[in-house]
Amino acid sequence: MTAASLGDAARPFSAAALAALVPAGTRLLALGEPTHGAEEFLDLRNELFRHLVTAHGYRSIAIESDCLAARTVDAYLDGADGELDTVLRDGFGHGFGAYAGNRELVRWAREFNASAGAGERIRFYGADGPLEYTGAAAPGPALLRLHDFLAERLPAEPLPAELLPAREELLRLHGPDARWTEPAAALDPTRSIGRTESATRLRLLADELNLLLAAHRPQFAATDEDALWQAELDARTATGLLRYHAATAGDGPDRLNSLMRQRSLMIADNVEAILRREARRGPTLLFAHNRHLQREAARIPLGEHRLQWWSAGSLLASRLGDGYAFLATAFGHRAPDDHPAPDTLEGLLATLPSPRSVLDPKQLAAAVEESGGAKARVPADHTYFGLDPETLGLLDGVVFVREIARQQGLFGGGDGGGDSGGESGGDGGGDA
Repeated sequence: MTAASLGDAARPFSAAALAALVPAGTRLLALGEPTHGAEEFLDLRNELFRHLVTAHGYRSIAIESDCLAARTVDAYLDGADGELDTVLRDGFGHGFGAYAGNRELVRWAREFNASAGAGERIRFYGADGPLEYTGAAAPGPALLRLHDFLAERLPAEPLPAELLPAREELLRLHGPDARWTEPAAALDPTRSIGRTESATRLRLLADELNLLLAAHRPQFAATDEDALWQAELDARTATGLLRYHAATAGDGPDRLNSLMRQRSLMIADNVEAILRREARRGPTLLFAHNRHLQREAARIPLGEHRLQWWSAGSLLASRLGDGYAFLATAFGHRAPDDHPAPDTLEGLLATLPSPRSVLDPKQLAAAVEESGGAKARVPADHTYFGLDPETLGLLDGVVFVREIARQQGLFGGGDGGGDSGGESGGDGGGDA
């Protein structure tokens, strides 16, 4: 690749330059990060989101975080009382509330909303289910809220008792939350209760409650749209968690793939619901790991396993068509000594003069082809997934950050640098 051809594809980063790559008619702009725990990508996201809000009419952001916990953040943005530290602790999944970039996002959005007109405030959403490395949350709280929503609004309906089960039956079938959140179940399916008789019965009742909610939606929408939004969120979450726990109890060779599929479906369903809610207010920015947002099937080496499933991005792209756009990010050097090999795509991009560059993927692909090709980066750190030179045509834009600091929190990266291709194990339900 010649310096001239690579330079033709690159521009110094600015939010406006990146936004210029977004196709007209985009309803969902997905911005990926190549690994978690690096503040550089949160800063980049915040710059882009501020520009999208002030110049392009965006009024909502969804991130790869617990969809139920995010309601705490959204209420705070709308003016609810509370300490910012508490909101960050309780309002984010995966420990993401500890990052300075997320603190700044919440602070800025609350400040913006304080002077925003009616209907113009920024809404904050979690796209992910209540899933962590150690497993999934119990479905009971969401299921009971859904039951109570229906019971309060359908007291006069001539409903058969089996369609609106007694609250006591749900409590009996569910039992203590600890039965569901047993950490050992992540790796040992025999420790999961997801396919017990009581769990199977609970899934059937959850399905019936979902049916009631959907069948009476016009009635509920006419009275309290916010309460309906919470009820539909609870319905998606409860049924998604019940499916996830059932997959956790599976013991076949496809168990880990099944967990990844369930998570991707939860993310895609949450985001699609967000877009329906936000349709009249403008497009939405979605921020998550590149692997969740890519248009192609996701593939991850995980210990002795080779996982493959359709990512949330591929599901959303198939549902939204031209309404879906994906901007991927990548980095070169990571302190203290992790450098990409010179013949990888990241190694070539590291020769760019700007510390942050925006690249047109079609021009980048042409430059790579002109040079005779580039290899995909295979780092020793399992939390990072490099750009695949073969799939640049499936991107709408690329942001390259030449250097990042050592990551923080759970996502601190591997102990060694280099690109030797080491792997790490996990339960498949944790964060990519």
